[in-house]
Amino acid sequence: MTEQYVVDLQEVDGTQVALVGGKGAQLGGLSRIDGIRVPGGFCVTTDAFRRVMEEAPSIGGLLDQLSRVNPDDREAIRTLSAQIRRTIEGIAMPDDLAAAITRALARLGEQAAYAVRSSATAEDLPTASFAGQQDTYLNVVGPAAILQHINRCWASLFTERAVIYRRRNGIDHRTVHMAVVVQQMVFPHAAGIMFTADPVTGNRKVATVDAGFGLGEALVSGLVNPDVFAVRHGEVVARTISAKQRAVHALPAGGTQEVAIDSQRQEQPALTDEQVVRLVQLGRRIEAHFGRPQDIEWCLADDDFQIVQSRPITTLFPVPESGDQENHVYVSVGHGQMMTDPMKPLGFSMWQLTAMVPMHEAGGRLFVDVTRRLASPASRAGLLDALGKGDPLIRDALETVLDRDDFVPSLPDAGPGGPPAGGAPAPIETDPAIVTELIERSQVSVAALERDIRTKTGPALFDFLLEAFEEHKRVLSDPLSHQAIMAGMEATWWLNDKLQEWLGEKNAADTLTLSAPDNVTSEMGLALLDVADVIRPHSELVAFLRGVEDDDFLDELAKLACGTEAREAIETYLDRYGMRCVGEIDITRPRWRERPTTLVPVILDNVRNFEPGAAERRFEQGRQKAQKKEQDVLSRLRALPDGDRKADEAKRMIDRVRTFIGYREYPKYGIVSRYFVYKQALLKEAERLVQADVLPEKEDIFYLTFQELHDVVRSHQVDHQLIQQRKDAFRSYHALTPPRVLTSDGEAVTGTYRRDDVPAGALTGLPVSAGTVEGRARVILDMADADLEAGDILVTPFTDPSWSPLFVGIAGLVTEVGGLMTHGAVIAREYGLPAVVGVEQATRLIRDGQRIRVHGTDGYVEILP
Repeated sequence: MTEQYVVDLQEVDGTQVALVGGKGAQLGGLSRIDGIRVPGGFCVTTDAFRRVMEEAPSIGGLLDQLSRVNPDDREAIRTLSAQIRRTIEGIAMPDDLAAAITRALARLGEQAAYAVRSSATAEDLPTASFAGQQDTYLNVVGPAAILQHINRCWASLFTERAVIYRRRNGIDHRTVHMAVVVQQMVFPHAAGIMFTADPVTGNRKVATVDAGFGLGEALVSGLVNPDVFAVRHGEVVARTISAKQRAVHALPAGGTQEVAIDSQRQEQPALTDEQVVRLVQLGRRIEAHFGRPQDIEWCLADDDFQIVQSRPITTLFPVPESGDQENHVYVSVGHGQMMTDPMKPLGFSMWQLTAMVPMHEAGGRLFVDVTRRLASPASRAGLLDALGKGDPLIRDALETVLDRDDFVPSLPDAGPGGPPAGGAPAPIETDPAIVTELIERSQVSVAALERDIRTKTGPALFDFLLEAFEEHKRVLSDPLSHQAIMAGMEATWWLNDKLQEWLGEKNAADTLTLSAPDNVTSEMGLALLDVADVIRPHSELVAFLRGVEDDDFLDELAKLACGTEAREAIETYLDRYGMRCVGEIDITRPRWRERPTTLVPVILDNVRNFEPGAAERRFEQGRQKAQKKEQDVLSRLRALPDGDRKADEAKRMIDRVRTFIGYREYPKYGIVSRYFVYKQALLKEAERLVQADVLPEKEDIFYLTFQELHDVVRSHQVDHQLIQQRKDAFRSYHALTPPRVLTSDGEAVTGTYRRDDVPAGALTGLPVSAGTVEGRARVILDMADADLEAGDILVTPFTDPSWSPLFVGIAGLVTEVGGLMTHGAVIAREYGLPAVVGVEQATRLIRDGQRIRVHGTDGYVEILP
């Protein structure tokens, strides 16, 4: 294959990223769109880059060193990247390559002015924009200067920021090559940036235009505040005109300079409304061509717009596909399930198949379409009430959407069938035998699943699983189970409301639920304290666990003195709780049974921070505290007017909450127990596909939906390209923040706490577990990184049941996601931990090690000096 060193922009299309880089491919695609003007030019290809790199053999060794450097060692990266840049800039350009570039310049005009722009092969991709990572040189005049600046662009592949960016995005330096775009300069009256979707709210119907005088460099570099226009449905709906004191202009001999703008012109709009609307029409045409919202750099010269760059906006959250043009309102499933990370395709498709309501996927997250229920006044109130009790920010976001009269249509009261959401189920007696029976029913169902799945393989396994999912849903929708959960929650709400009204006490139910019986999640945390008791007396075991790295450490543990007993303690724990893990609603996440090393740091924390017998003591202390609180509340009530009636009612509700609140955690345990059985069966199927050379590795099945995997097992055919695309997409979804509420316009609606009882500077959240505590904040994003001391306050994005072993060793809890009845809140109350959840951006606003004060009764967090 002959190497191509220079390609005219008109000959380039979007498929040639490997040859001309991301920017070159985008510009080539742009130049083919009818009605879009792109300045003429050519690309110096990656073949040319490779040819030049071959002229300096020393670069290979420097790249080897760079790949071995710790990503956090900024000094080493700075030194090595500077050395690589100097080496590249010092390479003499081969004669044939220089001649090819000079010939291309002669066709366009040798002494004209050009922009020389880097175009890397890992740039302007759908999953990573790389904006600003490589260099652009404006108004370069003359062949010698252009050749020199091409060399500089090649070297800019190794700027410190570009190297760090690639490391953070898992991109190998050797796989990235640099092309260079050489384009005729435009000398604009105005220039700027256009987003074809609102980059802040995500609304796809609103385009925003930033505009300033002169070259766009003044805006990109932050030299001036631009004029900002918002356009919706072909008209300017908002504008901010800034005082633009400076601009960047081209110099006649080459290069650019900052100039002051005449004071009379400073506050004139850089564009007229008519020009803004015309520009957005061009933007919509470009967006339609590339099939996704774009971030576009534009210039205006002689009332004619020229486009000099277009890249996908990578920060927008995707919109679920609805298949129609109607308005839709979606609520995040992850915020209710305490798992806002992206899920892999097998994970979200399994959750969809076992969920009680239809769910829509976007950005690796699941959403429920609530449009119909919002549209009917009969179901709207119940939905807002139910969601608001869980997460006030979701309720506020939905009310924000409803306030826009035109977005959600209003249906007549009849609406869709079925009872309104949040309607009260029939009452049940306060009888602990009900909880015992429900737990037994669940255990029998899981045991039957384990027994019956053993003999199933191939397509028959998938037929069996589809039937098992129906049983799964039947167990989930058991009316008695729903009644028991609601009984515990309603008794909690009743106690909080009535005791505040009668005694002026906030969140009294929090203390009354301490150490409630039958709570499988709080038992799980305490049981790990018992495991620590077995290990603590033996320094050899503690030392061994400190060095553990591999998941087969249990076999090694048994070889040590006293190791057999320790191994048995951990194995017994895993038999009961090994199906759990962080993000457990995603079947693809590694369970504790599969990755027991996850538990080691928590066991070691427990060994260090607790005395023997702590589990039993903790539970008993909580039980006595709750009992004392009950006696205190009842005696204070009896002293009130009509006190006996109030005390009797409260006693009935206290008994009710203690009978049923622990069961709130059991259905999720049942779901996750079933999930682990499904997963083990599917992984055995994956092993067979690997043995049959259908798949290279068994975890590849995680990137197929359940239905796709079923087809692969039947046909023994797999689309390897699809799996790779899914892996790339999944990696990119981690950078996206899922919204609580999302509209079909793509608008992420966050909601706010409308409260005036929070001190200035404090972080507002939802009070879910009473008390005030002060301590050191430990900002932990991954449970495996936990290193907690007694008295620490855990600050984390979300906690699902798997985090509860950490709860026994902390003094308080702050999370970004959560509601009154989510798992973290229930367990915090069980353990008597002051907790505030739903604190937006807590893990960014609170630094690890800072002292904070958590006001669990009033729902806010203070950062202390």
